Amino acid sequence: CAAFMWRSDVEGGLVGIKVSDPIKLHELSGYEEQVQQVVQNTQRFLQGLPAHNLLLYGDRGTGKSSTVKGLLHRFAHQGLRLVEVGRGDLGSLHQLMEHLGRSSLRFILFIDDLSFEDDEAEFKDLKSVLQGGVVSQPGNVRVYATSNRRHLVRERFSDVASKDEVRWQDTVQEKLSLSDRFGLTIVYPSPDQKTYLAIVEHLAELAQLPIGKDELRARALQWTLWHNERSGRTARQFINDLQAELDSRV
Repeated sequence: CAAFMWRSDVEGGLVGIKVSDPIKLHELSGYEEQVQQVVQNTQRFLQGLPAHNLLLYGDRGTGKSSTVKGLLHRFAHQGLRLVEVGRGDLGSLHQLMEHLGRSSLRFILFIDDLSFEDDEAEFKDLKSVLQGGVVSQPGNVRVYATSNRRHLVRERFSDVASKDEVRWQDTVQEKLSLSDRFGLTIVYPSPDQKTYLAIVEHLAELAQLPIGKDELRARALQWTLWHNERSGRTARQFINDLQAELDSRV
């Protein structure tokens, strides 16, 4: 398997995923610059050069997770393996890294939709793994995380002037410190209308849909009104629905 899930409650820990997400990087339109940054960092990692832990931050549906999963189809033959780590298993990251550090392969630990509430302490486990812990991060392991929150931990206006904490600035700095541990933050903004339509046209071309450009654009914009969102995910959902409709006419 090229993809795994880490389950600290399962013997051996690593659970192989035989059928992984089929998304490929060339299918991701509108975010070429962001994808290239991720690819470049991954290439350096595979070559044994200095490479960052990455935080992919942005609005929902913009292709952050798809970018990470798409790396497998590009680099699995070069020894890259992807290990998805759930929120409940962050406390065992040191154990996982120690295990993977003995392998000759290179691993990306994928933490999807990462965020923490005020009262959750798991972010400290992740902080120590990324940088600052007694045990150093293995050279063949990097962490790629996605999040809708820039600073990962929920922030409140009350943090700025807390009445029940003497050093409230320390609370703010504690919440900012996790995202700072990632060497590179890559931003995925919501697409404007022009970019959204370009994504739709790109996906329609890949799917070889027999539909005129003007009709395609008009229906794509109508779809966003129904779903109250303009994103790469919305574009893909529209194309999937349109393809099913066109295939049913044949």
